[in-house]
Amino acid sequence: MASQARMRSTADGDGSGGRELLKISELSERSGVSAGTIRYYLREGLLGEGEDILRTSRNMAYYPSGYVERIVLIKRLQEERFMPLRVIRGALEEDPERVRALIELEDRIIERALATVEDRGRVSRKAVQERYDIPRNVLDRLAEIGVLTPTRSGYDRDDVNIIEAIASFRAGGYEEALGFTVYDTLRYRKALKPLVEEEVRALVDRLAGEVEVERAMEIVAAGVEPLRELIGAMHSKLLLAELRRQRGHG
Repeated sequence: MASQARMRSTADGDGSGGRELLKISELSERSGVSAGTIRYYLREGLLGEGEDILRTSRNMAYYPSGYVERIVLIKRLQEERFMPLRVIRGALEEDPERVRALIELEDRIIERALATVEDRGRVSRKAVQERYDIPRNVLDRLAEIGVLTPTRSGYDRDDVNIIEAIASFRAGGYEEALGFTVYDTLRYRKALKPLVEEEVRALVDRLAGEVEVERAMEIVAAGVEPLRELIGAMHSKLLLAELRRQRGHG
């Protein structure tokens, strides 16, 4: 049976302009967000100024069906990006279409990254130990501190690259007897984390809404290896400069 809101949307002279209008309970059902939360969004001005709301009495109102998409977007920004509501409101007021483009591009980047990891396949713990002669307790500690993220199927390609690098360090003399441990890797993760966060913000902000999503994904993919080489080369250059500086102060 058609709801009163849907019947109202086709009625002449009701101010709806032929749009589909929904009760707040229907907004809640379609968006998966509680009516209480939707009312809060309305009070905070997150759904606009209210010009599109059709009020039939003091306690009854009908809302544009387009609110559903906006409600879902706001909830995602809260729960997945941890954005405060004041920031969300400002972004939506400035350019709601750009916000949607940002979300779409981020989702596609994540989907592509996850698909790439799965396509590469995983290497079992046993195979890794045999190939790189890394003690099991070392692998366990690296997983405990979050440097490696193995699953039951084993290690992904990035994990294997990290393990290979650690094996090369150990072979070159970076031994625990000299004070070199797996916890040294945390120094690099701590330094890289804010860099990566800034990189993603800049990348998504510059691409979203400026180029088609598929073209943006091509640009992201094309930058992976050059970025890896850039970071390695700059690290090498900075390391040599720091050694020279310290020798000069010796």
